[in-house]
Amino acid sequence: MPLTGWNPLAPVLQTVAAFSRHILIAPDAGLDDHRLRPLLALSLSPPSPAPPQPEVRKEKKDAKEAPLTKEEVGRATWMLLHTIAAQFPDEPTRQQRRDAKELMHIISRLYPCKECADHFKEVLKANPVQAGSQADFSQWLCYVHNVVNRRIIGKVRSQGQKEEN
Repeated sequence: MPLTGWNPLAPVLQTVAAFSRHILIAPDAGLDDHRLRPLLALSLSPPSPAPPQPEVRKEKKDAKEAPLTKEEVGRATWMLLHTIAAQFPDEPTRQQRRDAKELMHIISRLYPCKECADHFKEVLKANPVQAGSQADFSQWLCYVHNVVNRRIIGKVRSQGQKEEN
């Protein structure tokens, strides 16, 4: 039976969720540390009721939790983009090609780090998005990621290499 209302991003979100379960950010953190929980929880079945949790009193904090650092946002963004590129169709429709290009331009306009967003605009202007196929899009994204990394820290990432930034 086909799924009604199927989300076209479901495979991407499932991939990110599966990947996030295997990432250990803070090995010295306690088991109850929020950084050890999966980033996303996806399921096709309704959630089961959570077991009752003992009440824990926390001191009120005057300031909000610290926002993500520029590096954390960057790593999360690149992970999402590389996941999208890996899932991109070998023969995308005209709309999928337009969407890939528009996504990059939206990121260059809305990215939370203004300096990074402005640099990404320059990178896009010099290196227009290549979304003719999955291979084109993935290779283009690796190239652009290397351009950004060279500017930041001088690191270069080859296609298929483990994510560092």
